[in-house]
Amino acid sequence: MTKIQRYLRTVKPYPKQEEFFEAKTTRVAYGGARGGGKSWAMRTKFILLALAYPGIQILLLRRTFPELRENHIIPLQKALNGIAQYKDSTKEFTFKNRSRIKLGYCLNESDILQYQGQAYEVIGMEEATQFTYMQYIALTESNRLSGNTEGFVPRMYFTCNPGGVGHEWVKRLFIDKRYNENENAEDYTFVPSTVYDNEYIISKNPQYVKTLEALPPLRRKAMLYGDWDAFEGQYFPEFSREKNVCRPFTIPEDWTRFTAFDYGLDMTACLWFAYPPDRSRLYVYRELYKPNLVLSEAACQIRELTGNEKIRWSVASPDLAGRRQDSGKTGFDIMSSFGLCGVMPADNTRITGWRMIRELLRDRSDGEPRLMFFESCTNIIRTLPKLTFDPRVSEDVADSPHELTHAPDALRYGVMSMGFIPGEVRERAVPDVDPFAEWREKKPVSYVRFLES
Repeated sequence: MTKIQRYLRTVKPYPKQEEFFEAKTTRVAYGGARGGGKSWAMRTKFILLALAYPGIQILLLRRTFPELRENHIIPLQKALNGIAQYKDSTKEFTFKNRSRIKLGYCLNESDILQYQGQAYEVIGMEEATQFTYMQYIALTESNRLSGNTEGFVPRMYFTCNPGGVGHEWVKRLFIDKRYNENENAEDYTFVPSTVYDNEYIISKNPQYVKTLEALPPLRRKAMLYGDWDAFEGQYFPEFSREKNVCRPFTIPEDWTRFTAFDYGLDMTACLWFAYPPDRSRLYVYRELYKPNLVLSEAACQIRELTGNEKIRWSVASPDLAGRRQDSGKTGFDIMSSFGLCGVMPADNTRITGWRMIRELLRDRSDGEPRLMFFESCTNIIRTLPKLTFDPRVSEDVADSPHELTHAPDALRYGVMSMGFIPGEVRERAVPDVDPFAEWREKKPVSYVRFLES
């Protein structure tokens, strides 16, 4: 039996690692939590590729050299003893079949430039969330055929945990699955893994599992369970995709529906809400999230998406109440003239509004959440858990990055328009009336018409 055959017999991946090995896309990420066997999976995958494809050029990166040495150089020297030669000056393993695994690190942003102009059929980014997006993009330029292999499709592999400077771009590509132009969804695969998938740690080092379970709540969500919406400084740690997101269903006719939207030329964010007669829960069941719409276009698109639904009331950004210098009309007048009638200025009280959202995200006494989002409402689901605290006002939400605030502002407007908290038991029941009826009596008729077909 050859040394290579003996090595292959030692490779016994866990089911999640096996799934990582077998993924066929050109971008494959593995992990999401501590203790899932990420480094071993990356090393072993690269050894198998080097043995299977003569002449293949592989680049494996960590952010710092100490991490590279401890996590890969030393383990690879042991695993490849007698199979490949290690050259310390160039930090590379060369195989008899001309394959090569080169190891590197990129402590500084500019360190990535040393790989420009070179060609690697396979590139691995270990702990990818520690790399910047610029570094990732620079590496994609080097992910090409080296001329030593035929019929091989260049690919990149990633291991990752939530958090770090690269959290956003890794989450966008592999968790949120939001792709820019020229990025194809079918190119990306994410294989989630936690410590509970690592049979070795479970049996040989159970204390490590207990250590992860004892972490502070937010860090425990990220490191133990691989929750990409949990990070330090998060304003709404109560939000959980598992609990607060559901599959769409047909809203019953007797449910109350209303809309709320935040308007800006940079982004129009409109949310559709519904709650049952017993007011036990509030659902966000539709969204419009689109940039570069003038007010008339936004009104028409909201009206079109609403269709024949009975909308009891609508609220919008209060700054639309201001009159335009050119026409003397308010934003509400313009919306009304384009078919979106009966819209009132939203209550823009910020801290109280955020507190109400936090209250709704918490479970009721029976363990069920009071605020739910249809999984089709991707932008409010994406942006709400990314909101952070304002460093200047302790209880407010930070207004940057501004792109994150549009849908949550619309959510806040909608929640503040209700006048009650779903699922809250009160001695006096809130009557099922239009909360803006009294306000409408004092306003011009253009405000009074309901949004109906």
